[in-house]
Amino acid sequence: MVISEFVRETAKQLGDNARFEAELMVMSVMKMDRTRLVLNGKLPVMPQHTYRMNKMIERRKKGEPLQYILGETEFMSLDFFVREGVLIPRSDTEILVEESLKRLKGVNNAHVLDMCTGSGCIIISIFLSGMADRAVAVDYSEKALSVAKQNASLNNADIEFIYSDLFENVSDDETFDMIVSNPPYIETDEIETLSDEVRLFDPMMALDGDKDGLKFYRNITEQAAGYLKRGGWLMYEIGCS
Repeated sequence: MVISEFVRETAKQLGDNARFEAELMVMSVMKMDRTRLVLNGKLPVMPQHTYRMNKMIERRKKGEPLQYILGETEFMSLDFFVREGVLIPRSDTEILVEESLKRLKGVNNAHVLDMCTGSGCIIISIFLSGMADRAVAVDYSEKALSVAKQNASLNNADIEFIYSDLFENVSDDETFDMIVSNPPYIETDEIETLSDEVRLFDPMMALDGDKDGLKFYRNITEQAAGYLKRGGWLMYEIGCS
């Protein structure tokens, strides 16, 4: 089998409208970018590639998010590592980054804190925009902080990471021009109604916002005033409800 057939057969196994996913999986297995994929469509596929691809297809058919299978994703045109137990960066959150950057324009020597940083995608994107001179990221998940540190290294971003239950371990000697957060905000009873891809694979501690979904908004907002400069911004991602 040649590469072009390999992509076509993979897409068939994954179901309708799966060509794009099939291409990403083949590119990952064969370690090539899209240009090479197109230009080398007639090259043969080795048995080890077929074996790895079949394993990936099995995982995808069970509903596992493609990002976890590939171990990476793109956010704000940057590359990020992902792994199970850490929330996947999603395009909706790019809106939060874009709106944050608008409000940082004209702020000199801006200090930004990312609460519930997860993969680190928000704070790394803000730092690499050049809008923040100091960037701090907080999470209560050691696994998330480990991945966020890897992503900071991958993208050459100078971020200070703090293991903390919200502001517990954040020094009260420093204030910030902006606190940004994509906290858990799904109502507990609604979690069972989410798609299997989210409900079964995303970390529960990154989803569950308690009975009304507002627990973390309340707690962060109550404490944030002591960490914000006068005129500073508190920026949240919020749910559709």
